[in-house]
Amino acid sequence: MPRRTATMLASTLMLIALLCAGVFIPVPYAEMTPGPTVNTLGEHDGEPVLQVTGRKTYPADGHLNMTTVRVTRADYKMNLVEAVYGWLAHDNKVVPHDTLYPNGKTEEESSQETAEEFSQSQESAKVAALKELDIPVQSWVVVSTVVKGSPAQGRLHAGDVIKAVDGTAVKQPADVAKLVTRHRPGQDVVFTIVPAKEQAAAEKENRAATRTEKVTITTEASDDAGEKRAIVGISAGTDHTFPFSIDIKLADVGGPSAGLMFALGIYDKLTPGSLTGGAFVAGTGTIDDEGKVGPIGGIEMKIVGASGKGARYFLTPADNCAAASRDTPKGLTLVKVGSIGDALDALADIRAGKTAGLPRCTAR
Repeated sequence: MPRRTATMLASTLMLIALLCAGVFIPVPYAEMTPGPTVNTLGEHDGEPVLQVTGRKTYPADGHLNMTTVRVTRADYKMNLVEAVYGWLAHDNKVVPHDTLYPNGKTEEESSQETAEEFSQSQESAKVAALKELDIPVQSWVVVSTVVKGSPAQGRLHAGDVIKAVDGTAVKQPADVAKLVTRHRPGQDVVFTIVPAKEQAAAEKENRAATRTEKVTITTEASDDAGEKRAIVGISAGTDHTFPFSIDIKLADVGGPSAGLMFALGIYDKLTPGSLTGGAFVAGTGTIDDEGKVGPIGGIEMKIVGASGKGARYFLTPADNCAAASRDTPKGLTLVKVGSIGDALDALADIRAGKTAGLPRCTAR
C-alpha cells in the first residue's frame, strides 16, 4: 500500500475513532435553547391565556409575549460531540450541568420546583397588576410546604395561615424564618394559625376566618455547614383573595420568569384601549407583589426566541441588560425595566411612537 494511501487511511480511522469516542463520552454539561413564546393577550391550545370573570374586560391587540427557554433534562447525559456543537452554535448555550441542576437535583425535583415558581409568579402577577390599578387585594402569610420528617410534619399543613410566631404578628413570609431562628435548636416555638380548612371555608362563604389555633413545635438544627440554625421544616409564602376571578391557562411552562408579562396582560385586559398600540412586544422578568421586576436565567435564548417570532421590543429586567446587550438580534430594541410602572411607561412611549427616549439596555 502506498505511503500516502496508508496515511490517509490511518487519519480517517483516527477521525472515526475520535467521533465514536465523542458520541460515547458523557460530559457534565447541559444545553439551553430558545423555547416557545406565547402572547398573553391571545390564545393557547384554543382558549384565551388570560381569563377574567366577574369584572368588565376590554379588547386588546398587539402582542405581550412571554418567552421561555428549553433545557436538557436533569437525567440526560450530553456527549462530547453535542457539547462541542452547542458551544459552536449561535442560538444554543452550553453550561455546566450543576448550573441548572445544583446538588444533584433530579428531574422530578426540578419539575416540582419550577411548577411551584410558576404558580407563585401567576399569583404575584395578579397582585401587582391589581395594585397598579388600585384594586384592593387581601393578602396573608401561609405555610407553602412542610418538609417530610421535619418537626412540623403533622402539626402544620400547607395552606395554614400563619398569624403570629411567639405572639409576634407575621406580615410577610420572611418574618417566619426570622422569628424561628431567634431560638436555639431544641427550643419550642409557638405558631398562631388559622387552619387551612377553616380558611377555605371562610373564603367560600365570603367571610373573615375567626377560629385560630396555637401549635407548639420543638425546633431542630439545620444541616448547614458551620453554625446551626433553629428550623421547624416549613417554607412560608403568600396567599391572596381577589375581588374577581383571574385564571391563567398555560400548561407545560415552569419557573417564575413570566411574571412581568402576565401582569401586563392582566392590566391590558382590565383597561380600555390598547397597551401596545398594536406593536409586537415581548419580554421576561420575575415580579413580586409590589410590582418590582427581577432578573431571570437564559436571557440570551429568550431574546433570540422573541426576535424569531417577530418581536420588535423586548422588556428586559435591568439586571439582565448587560448580558442581553452582548449580542442583540437585528431589529430588536431591548427596553430596560425595573418595575411594572417602568414597563407601563415604556409601553406608553411605544404607543405614542416616542421610541427615541426609551430606556435601552447597554453592554455595561
